[in-house]
Amino acid sequence: MAGGGFCKLPNGSVVVAITLPSPTDGVGPGTPVRVLVHAPNRARALTRLRNAGLRAVYLRGNAEPPTPDEITAVLHHPDGLLWQARPQRAQELWHPIRALLRPAVPVRRPA
Repeated sequence: MAGGGFCKLPNGSVVVAITLPSPTDGVGPGTPVRVLVHAPNRARALTRLRNAGLRAVYLRGNAEPPTPDEITAVLHHPDGLLWQARPQRAQELWHPIRALLRPAVPVRRPA
């Protein structure tokens, strides 16, 4: 079950944070990821996630709202759509959503 929450900003926009199971094997099987979205409202934030390829994303409740550090990260990113592996390591940075949903490039091995 996905956990998440939102925070309404003074200008009226919202930051939505959702914890999801990894949609690809690039992060690691079973590793949850934390996804952040900045949008004018909650419905638009979920629409942005669905348009990015995460189809079955719902926000029920406000159990895990974004932290101030997460809000700062998403506000300073030009896309306003970031992710990070959930078992947070201090050295891991936030990644653009393209890096999570990018199809795996096959590795060419010399014959």
